[in-house]
Amino acid sequence: MPVAKITGQGLLAIACSVALLWGCVIGERAMLRGAAAERIRVLQEIQQLQRKPRPIPAAAPLPAAAHRRTVTLS
Repeated sequence: MPVAKITGQGLLAIACSVALLWGCVIGERAMLRGAAAERIRVLQEIQQLQRKPRPIPAAAPLPAAAHRRTVTLS
């Protein structure tokens, strides 16, 4: 003797909820996989930039000369 009966609408709501939950789980895994690949790419790019020789300046730059401007009233 059943105590409660699930209607068609209730069953449909449960099915939609389960499908939405699985969609979120699959989407999260896809985003994590993409983030891991992006992290690996960025770390490799950083290592490549660190290995690249940097240009060395021939001499230290000179400080800019101070210019005084004279303010006149016309």
